[in-house]
Amino acid sequence: MHNNVDSLFEQLWSNYLEVTPSAVKVHELLGSTQQDDVINDHIALRTFNHEKIGLEKLAAHFKAVGYKECGEYHFEAKKLYAKHYEHSDPSKPKVFISELLLEKCSEELQAIVAKMIDGIDESAVTAENFLYSGTHWQVSHETYKKLLEESEYAAWMSAWGYRANHFTVSINYLANFETIEAVNQALKDAGFPLNTSGGEVKGSPEVLLEQSSTLADHHPVEFSDGKFEIPSCFYEFALRYNKPDGELYTGFVAASADKIFESTNAR
Repeated sequence: MHNNVDSLFEQLWSNYLEVTPSAVKVHELLGSTQQDDVINDHIALRTFNHEKIGLEKLAAHFKAVGYKECGEYHFEAKKLYAKHYEHSDPSKPKVFISELLLEKCSEELQAIVAKMIDGIDESAVTAENFLYSGTHWQVSHETYKKLLEESEYAAWMSAWGYRANHFTVSINYLANFETIEAVNQALKDAGFPLNTSGGEVKGSPEVLLEQSSTLADHHPVEFSDGKFEIPSCFYEFALRYNKPDGELYTGFVAASADKIFESTNAR
């Protein structure tokens, strides 16, 4: 496990850029001359609710560098459970970790995932690089497509494994943009396709959080039966509002997150 929160996020970021080249262009579009104008609101990671690699196993890596559990979320239709974590230093990114509830999935899906998990060495899960270690197995493109029919989430995991599914620009800290609509318009003008599931803007000032996201880049994956281009990772944008007590809202809105998951859907 990392002993430094910043080095952990640097590794997660460089690993994310390997399969999400558009993220660099987004930075150039939204940042000014100061690269650190682009503040990361949160990252998200995916896993399965299996004792070997469940949500808590991933969370342990963040707890080791000062994170605490702050909220839980249920996604009935997608068969997911999630928690979010915050650091004692509020300038550090929040972390959103979800897991697929395998017992709610078909026996076929459970068998495929069980085989994938068998390939993971116990020691790999606590290794410093686990959160950006990718896949510990190899599936065929046929298996990927089969998983896709039932769960986009499971298919994505089969191809990409352990890595940040997305990073998120905090609009609150951007020097040149004040609204999420202005950010979305700049992205569209620059040719970035946006996730329109549930509308371009998910959430509202009433729920204290507005979110939007690009659609995932397409990136080649070496499957056991060949190389295929599939959706990889995406970039999200979040604008947070103050709660009645004047403090910035730091949680997540399940109805909005539900649609954000669809940013990795094939297009």
